[in-house]
Amino acid sequence: MEGRMQHMQRKSGLLKELVVNRLLFLMLLPTVLFFLINSYTPMVGIYYAFTRFDFNTSLFNSQFVGLQNFEFLWKSGVLARLTFNTIGYNLAFILLGNVLAIALAVLISELRLKWFKKLTQSIMFLPYFVSFVILSVIVYNMFNYESGFLNTFLAKLGAEPLDIYNMPWIWIFLIIIFYLWKNIGYSMVIYLASITGISEEYYEAAKIDGANIFQRIWYITIPMLKTTFVMLLLFALGSIMKGQFDLFYQLVGNNGMLYNTTDILDTYVYRSLKVTFDIGMSTAAGLYQSLFGFILIMTVNAIIKKINDEYALF
Repeated sequence: MEGRMQHMQRKSGLLKELVVNRLLFLMLLPTVLFFLINSYTPMVGIYYAFTRFDFNTSLFNSQFVGLQNFEFLWKSGVLARLTFNTIGYNLAFILLGNVLAIALAVLISELRLKWFKKLTQSIMFLPYFVSFVILSVIVYNMFNYESGFLNTFLAKLGAEPLDIYNMPWIWIFLIIIFYLWKNIGYSMVIYLASITGISEEYYEAAKIDGANIFQRIWYITIPMLKTTFVMLLLFALGSIMKGQFDLFYQLVGNNGMLYNTTDILDTYVYRSLKVTFDIGMSTAAGLYQSLFGFILIMTVNAIIKKINDEYALF
């Protein structure tokens, strides 16, 4: 009886909250509908990961095959390769991106000429607005075998041309370099904003104690950026199984020679739908990607929460 009374009280309290703050909830309604339509309703499609989809039948009349799609992906080695590539590239993006962004943010924060600081910041932030389509055009004109800038330059030096698009190993470095070139300015601005929020009193006290510029950076600036770094790290780890589809697809396209070193889960899912029309296999790969990412972010957040509760996301 007592439990029922508590349930009724909670229910009435919720209804009262809805009535009192109805305008706020009404403003929240478009966001709720957006996620309901675009994020939660499509989750019904998870069912296709356990079927052999047949276009001759209705949506839910395809043959149910259980875990056969996952078994095929695992035994064929595709899942292991896609997981290794996706995680490997994202770890490189996260670690190198954050380290370089912190270094650049510290360097720019130490500049004394305001006009030069703003100019440098704007120039470094500009590549973020370059579309991946434009980037693919730039890369193609650089490395095209017949008329690319690289081979034209090598020909003038009397050297043999390089067929970059048939050299899988070199694309590991090219993809990382172009990703950093495009995105490092955005991350740098975030760290620069955090540095701006550090009180000048710390630096003044350090100067009085005789600390030089490198000591002030190491003992004041870097420790103060720890919270920002951990938060960005957690957000990045949450999508570590979600590759930069636009980057990989625009740079590599359908070049099968480069799949072993550049194929990630996102490009595989897209290609499965576009080329082979294998909805069951692509859905299985997508479901694996989502579950792996969810488990990873929950695990990392739990570890960080045990170490320092302040840095955890929830």
